[in-house]
Amino acid sequence: MLTGFSVSVFSTTSKTVILRWTRITGATSYKINVALKSAPDSPFAFVTFGPDIVMGSVSSLSSNVMYIFTLEALNDSQDALSTASTESSTALDPMDPIQVVKPQDSRTLIVEFNPNPLASHYIIRIQDTNGLFREDTVSSSPAQIASLTPYTEYFLSVLAVNNAGRSQPSPSVTVKTVLPPLELSTSSPSNNSIVVSWAAVPHAVQYTLSVHKFQSATKMEHNTSDTSFTISGLEAGALYFIKGYAWDAEGREGENSVYRNQTTRPPTPFSVNVSLERVNGVASLSVTWEMDPDVYGPTEFYVSSDQSLTCNTTSSSSCKLSAVGCGEVHTIQVTASNRAGPSYPSSPVVFITFPCPPESLALVETSEENCTLTWDTMPHAESYVAFIKAGDGSEMSCNTTNSNCTYHCQCGFMYLMSVLAFNPAGSSPQGEVLNHTTLPCCPEDVSVSAVSTDTLEITWAASRGAELYETSAADSSEVVLCNDTAPVCALSDLSCDSTYSVKVTPCNEFSGCNRACRAHTKDTAPCMPTNLMLNVKNSSCVSVSWTSTNRAATYSVSADAGDVKHTYTTSEESLELTDLPCGSTYEVSVTALTAAGHSLPSYSDSIETEPCCPGNLAVHQVTQAMTNVSWSHAKGAHSFIVSLTSPRGHARCHTQDSHCLMGCITCGTSYTVTMEAFSHSGRMTVCTEQGFSSSACCPSGVKLLRMADNSLRAYWRSTGSGHSTITEMVGSSNNYTCTASPGNNQCNIDNIQCGTVYHVMVAPLTADGSKVQYCGQRLYSVTCSGSNIGAVIYRGKRSVD
Repeated sequence: MLTGFSVSVFSTTSKTVILRWTRITGATSYKINVALKSAPDSPFAFVTFGPDIVMGSVSSLSSNVMYIFTLEALNDSQDALSTASTESSTALDPMDPIQVVKPQDSRTLIVEFNPNPLASHYIIRIQDTNGLFREDTVSSSPAQIASLTPYTEYFLSVLAVNNAGRSQPSPSVTVKTVLPPLELSTSSPSNNSIVVSWAAVPHAVQYTLSVHKFQSATKMEHNTSDTSFTISGLEAGALYFIKGYAWDAEGREGENSVYRNQTTRPPTPFSVNVSLERVNGVASLSVTWEMDPDVYGPTEFYVSSDQSLTCNTTSSSSCKLSAVGCGEVHTIQVTASNRAGPSYPSSPVVFITFPCPPESLALVETSEENCTLTWDTMPHAESYVAFIKAGDGSEMSCNTTNSNCTYHCQCGFMYLMSVLAFNPAGSSPQGEVLNHTTLPCCPEDVSVSAVSTDTLEITWAASRGAELYETSAADSSEVVLCNDTAPVCALSDLSCDSTYSVKVTPCNEFSGCNRACRAHTKDTAPCMPTNLMLNVKNSSCVSVSWTSTNRAATYSVSADAGDVKHTYTTSEESLELTDLPCGSTYEVSVTALTAAGHSLPSYSDSIETEPCCPGNLAVHQVTQAMTNVSWSHAKGAHSFIVSLTSPRGHARCHTQDSHCLMGCITCGTSYTVTMEAFSHSGRMTVCTEQGFSSSACCPSGVKLLRMADNSLRAYWRSTGSGHSTITEMVGSSNNYTCTASPGNNQCNIDNIQCGTVYHVMVAPLTADGSKVQYCGQRLYSVTCSGSNIGAVIYRGKRSVD
């Protein structure tokens, strides 16, 4: 027998079993023998199949019976090549037709049939005209058939199934599913209506809507052939449950839609009230309202102003619009809103906020000690209160419905001013604070004095409120200004001999200058005389003239020599100066005098009087040919010319000193001495002449000769003068002299000590017996020969020491 040959049950019914086997090589046919399991050795039927068949059925069997099936593989000789067997029970008998079919919804049917107690479960066969073939396994009756197509005709049959297989299907029944449910869409366009809409349902000829109010037994139904419907006459803010279904042409009710919950819009808030609140400087509008309490579900309230302010709340009937400003006009409405949408807005409430603070504050000092504060009229303001605080701490206020206020003010005070505007909503915020200082007070105790010819000094008592003083001096041609913070001012470079109007104007940087202060008149000093001219008429008289532009003045002429000063007064423009002493240099100037003061002195001019002669003149002969002339101080003398004149010649000396050494004079001659004194400017005085005689001439050819008895003789050439002559010998230890009478030219000296060097001088004697000092000396050595004079040796000349 061949191995690998097998047979199995493919499927069974109540009358048929289908077997499947494996093909075997060499088999030309296959034969199935059928026997009851209760009599396996007694086959009662067989079925033969060709060699290419591997599956075959055995029919005409009894239902619900256990059979043994034996398969033989036969060759051409009908010999069995191999055999295999299997056993199986046939299925149950066919079921009775389905008794009841009813729709559960448009996609589900409820099927009821008579159950078979031998069945383990059942199969519902579903078919339609579009080729659908589906089998659903169910466990019992009634059974639910789902996932069908709405409004579709189906053919249904039922099969019983046990472990042997399934029975033949029951006779089919025809059934049509109902129309599908409506896909409802709802909204509430107003607080008393709901709009329901849906997509059109194919094959539907009519629709029914069912409306039920929450917590109410009221139920409403509405039929329509349209695909939308407006339900009106509803309560505001109420919850409604809505469902609907379609009707087909057969009059069958389609599947009900799911309930759609829809709330109508809430009722309109009423009794809206608006008030203003201010917290920490922030202003807001508090809005309150009333609302019907019988409103379903959460309601949100939305408060809006046409000034783009909004607020909303869900927990109260009040809301704040923040922050609001001054001078605003708000139109306010309250809207309630729920899931359905907003209600109609409440009736508008117009609210005007507090006015804005007044602007453009300005102060005008309308009259003396009266000020008017003005401001711009503000929209929505009904009245104003002006507050004025003075620099001394006092305060004032002014209530008015106008846009100005007049109050008492004083000069030189600072005032702080503010204005509040009022209306029924309250006062404006603090606005502009005007800081105004009134015009400073006019200075008192004004004093104008001339401190120089072109300068006026003005002093005054400091005035209240003044920070700066503008001082002016005006005449017919110019205005001179001085600005300073001190209560004193010097106005310089004024025109001389002019009448000025002097005014002190107090100023401050806030209010400007008070130009109403009184002016003061003051004349400046006279103009300085010009073109001073000096003309020397003689040694003691000088003519002075000048030019003047003064209106009326007297003139003081000053001649100042330093140690002495002469002053002359005249109303003319010229004057003669007389009796001026010698040796003086005078600075001459002219000063103009008026009641306003004195001018600057004119530019001065200098004039010198002739120099004075010296008080004494002395002539002293220095050498035989030189004379020293000296003199005392001569006032005003700058230089001197001294002349010595004689028939035998003259000498001249020009010097600034008080002495003059004059040479080249002749001894023994009478001279005339004259002096000329000159001033700095060259003015000369010739002083008195006097005589001078030069000294006698010094002897010449002096010799010293040895005499007997230790004597020496001095010898010289005769001078022919009438003067005595003295001879002096000066040695280291002994001195010797001798005098010769006039006309003699020798003199003997006795008892001379030898062995000594002697200085020998021979000089004439003056009339008073004094020796002429400038004659020359000769040097001699006197040697000894034993105890006597030996030789006298000349050793040369030397000048007088």
